[in-house]
Amino acid sequence: MQNDRQEQAAAFTHFDNQGNAVMVDVGSKADTLREAVAEGYITMSRVCFEKVQAGAMGKGDVLGVARIAGIMGAKRTSELIPLCHILNLASVEIGFTMLPEQCSIRAVCTARTVGKTGVEMEALTGVNLALLTVYDMCKAVDKKMEMGHIRLLAKTGGKSGEFKAEEKR
Repeated sequence: MQNDRQEQAAAFTHFDNQGNAVMVDVGSKADTLREAVAEGYITMSRVCFEKVQAGAMGKGDVLGVARIAGIMGAKRTSELIPLCHILNLASVEIGFTMLPEQCSIRAVCTARTVGKTGVEMEALTGVNLALLTVYDMCKAVDKKMEMGHIRLLAKTGGKSGEFKAEEKR
């Protein structure tokens, strides 16, 4: 049983040979330009969607505040996710697309750095915090909003090379 656990742990980079959680040592890796793009959606009632679109939500500029929250969230990823490296982010961008037919908002986060490890978690965290902020600012109008379809769209840099997600399922 102990040997099985040790063999399984050795297959994962965040565990040592005894199965203890560790932060991956990236000290010997070369710095490379790295970028990650993630997306997510929030769906809401027609009334709520129209208020956001018109800038008429009582708490203020929903998407402006959500953009700042997403950027701040991406910058603090290492404080939120255990074993995640602290990164010196070169850039974080949050964009929104209004989708009137679905009463949805698509959030996209792009994170960039020059470093030894990727920025996928930062991009995913940025999207999540942006969507959570939209929810927080709109919950007085619609508590039934749904967030989902959060995923990594693309990443570049590092030993594993490029990744591009398939078209939406």
